[in-house]
Amino acid sequence: MPNPKYAQPSPTLTSILLKWVRRIFPTPQAIALTLLLVIGFLAVIILADMLMPVFAALVIAYLLEGMVETLEHKKLPRLAAVIVVFVGFMALLLFTFIALLPLLYQQLAQLMQQLPTMVTHGLTMLNRLPEIYPNYISHDQINEMIDAVRQQLLTMGQSLVSYSYSSLVNIISIIVYMILVPLLVFFFLKDKESIVGWFKQFLPKDIHLTAQVWRNVDAQIGNYIRGKVIEIIIVFGASYLTFSLLHLNYALLLAVIVGLSVIIPYIGATVVTFPVLIVGYFQWGLSDPFWYVTIAYFVIQAFDGMLLVPLLFSEVVNLHPVAIIVAILFFGGLWGFWGVFFAIPLATLVEAVLSAWPRTQGGDQSTRAHSKTRPAKRQPRRGRHNPRNPRAPKSINRPAAP
Repeated sequence: MPNPKYAQPSPTLTSILLKWVRRIFPTPQAIALTLLLVIGFLAVIILADMLMPVFAALVIAYLLEGMVETLEHKKLPRLAAVIVVFVGFMALLLFTFIALLPLLYQQLAQLMQQLPTMVTHGLTMLNRLPEIYPNYISHDQINEMIDAVRQQLLTMGQSLVSYSYSSLVNIISIIVYMILVPLLVFFFLKDKESIVGWFKQFLPKDIHLTAQVWRNVDAQIGNYIRGKVIEIIIVFGASYLTFSLLHLNYALLLAVIVGLSVIIPYIGATVVTFPVLIVGYFQWGLSDPFWYVTIAYFVIQAFDGMLLVPLLFSEVVNLHPVAIIVAILFFGGLWGFWGVFFAIPLATLVEAVLSAWPRTQGGDQSTRAHSKTRPAKRQPRRGRHNPRNPRAPKSINRPAAP
């Protein structure tokens, strides 16, 4: 029987919690990084509505900083590099609002005009299904489906009416954004060092863990965004060229949707398939042009998934597909469209934090104990010949003192 004098006391709940907290936060740097992440997360949630132009300008300035640094590496002064990049950004922005958006709006208006005809044709096809498959589908089921579709169309119509009433407010907000955001982007790029230095004075002195996480995230997100921009341009160009050559209606609108769908991995390509096939079916039916568009679309998706993605992102984002889908669902439910848009960078941030987080393992203690019990290596005495080191000097026989 064990001697009660030497029995170990049973651990209490407080001691277990303290050990767990010490294991999760083993260093002050881990606590500082946690506080920074919590403060940033709360600031985005609480101040998002008021400071959305500032957050948008920060994101755009971060995306443009890579091009500014590239020009600086080519011996161009900082201010000149900022001006060149900012002028290119404004030119792209003006092209988007002046040339691209009116064409997209025109095709979207045409699609909305054709939508009732498509719905009527689709309902007619549904009414024929009980006659074709009487053992599988009944008229009652078709009527329930038609009522559900009508209810959804009524809800969409009410939403469009309410949106039209608030369009004036939205136009004013867009005008404010178009003035404030470029102005903030320019100053964020121009005065980057002073702004970062002002924020650093409020941070702890020892933030090497935070700096390490930021370096990892900066490299991953920079490469990811660069690859995504290239992927969007290639997929959009290939889709627009293919749809135009096949004379598909709303080619520009569908090509933009297909190009932007690559932002959301796995889900985007699946969702965008339906509008492409629906537009092709209502334009040609099940004739040869419809199958040509279908085959060409799936060839583009296969080209993107099997060639572009491995080529552009082979060493960028090492995230499991399950982690990507969970990140899209979580951040999309939290922040809507912008959460879906930034799901992969945010998941990369989480992965970088978990990878750089300091951990205390039991193996470290055993290693230290083992190193204490390990006998020290015997060092050769100075002045004697060491057979393992032939360069060591041999001892000199000196006569003994009288």
